[in-house]
Amino acid sequence: MADEIDFTTGDAGASSTYPMQCSALRKNGFVVLKGRPCKIVEMSTSKTGKHGHAKVHLVGIDIFTGKKYEDICPSTHNMDVPNIKRNDYQDLLKLISYMLLPLDDGVRLCIPNFMAWWTSELRPPQLD
Repeated sequence: MADEIDFTTGDAGASSTYPMQCSALRKNGFVVLKGRPCKIVEMSTSKTGKHGHAKVHLVGIDIFTGKKYEDICPSTHNMDVPNIKRNDYQDLLKLISYMLLPLDDGVRLCIPNFMAWWTSELRPPQLD
């Protein structure tokens, strides 16, 4: 059968980027420059010329590599903005530090799971 559908991989259909007008972008926001997700560190807008659009000059730092990228686009054009979700785990680490239960010969670590508590006994190495 030549029209078989391959279901071995798939996704939820969510896009990794969404469009935003270039003039609506702000410093410390995020944008895709040269195909890389970047944090905007500099942004300047030039005035409209005699026969053209106002231009926006963007300078961004790649969020993964730290490399600097630049781009110039008309202020009325759309740019891709990456969908970024940031999670802060500092409170989780505090919570875990309270769940270290001392034992006579080690420590028991208790971590909450969605349905139950996961427990593991951590024992120090035996010294000869």
